[in-house]
Amino acid sequence: MSEDGGFEAIAREIAAQIGGDCAPEPQSHVSGGSIHRSYRWLCGDTPLFVKVADQRGGTGLEAEAAGLMELAGAQAVRVPRVRARGSIGRSAFLALEWIESRPAGRAAEHRLGEQLAAQHRVTAARFGFATDNFIGRTRQPNACLDDWTEFFRERRLRQQLELAVQSGFAELLEEPGARLLDSMDALLAGHQPQASLLHGDLWAGNWLADEHDEPVIFDPAVYYGDREADLAMTRLFGGFGRAFYDAYRTAAPLPAGHAVRAELYNLYHVLNHANLFGGGYARQARASIDRLLAEVRG
Repeated sequence: MSEDGGFEAIAREIAAQIGGDCAPEPQSHVSGGSIHRSYRWLCGDTPLFVKVADQRGGTGLEAEAAGLMELAGAQAVRVPRVRARGSIGRSAFLALEWIESRPAGRAAEHRLGEQLAAQHRVTAARFGFATDNFIGRTRQPNACLDDWTEFFRERRLRQQLELAVQSGFAELLEEPGARLLDSMDALLAGHQPQASLLHGDLWAGNWLADEHDEPVIFDPAVYYGDREADLAMTRLFGGFGRAFYDAYRTAAPLPAGHAVRAELYNLYHVLNHANLFGGGYARQARASIDRLLAEVRG
């Protein structure tokens, strides 16, 4: 019996959902699961990428599956296909298509830029998503709103700033954070984006090139929002080359003011890192808030 108390039960459920045989336990443990345990699991001659968590982690796996299926429906950037998911005993699992990867070259980056622009052309009537999901370990509220400025203020920054106060960063972030929330209308004045389908957590660790050098994105935090938010995050930790940006901008040029908005949108992720990992990110968040407030003062 496994550490999860039931690899065999998980295998039977995967087999039932895919309509085939499945090995009674994983072939090997694999990297890629900082939150969940991840495995290469043979079902017949086909490997699957299977994430396993305790029951408390099941909500996150269900949210991940919902996001992947939403992205798949865009028929733009490839995502791993959801093969099976569910809960068995004390464990929850998500079985995904196994994708062999190779080092990504300029051609893959170029196609990622083109395909991400196509994904962003998939839009909704309102900002948000049908269900909440997670950004890392942090719950990400997605209840829909008609106005982008209100959505980003209330569903993104306010939550993270409140968590920062609870995490012990009140002196550093509470007062300037409140002023920033009050300044959102000025910072986004005249900016009325469409509600585009976003990956939501698009850093360099969440994409790869498959065996055909085609881009694949995964581990999403999907919602419908300003497409610039996805582009902004690609710059936060680096790892995306000129071929990606040139291809995206050729397919979907960015409007004026996007650099300031990128700072605002990335503040959400910096605050989340502060709440998850500590003070260095909190100081980075404060510096970003100060720069944004200086933009408002002119």
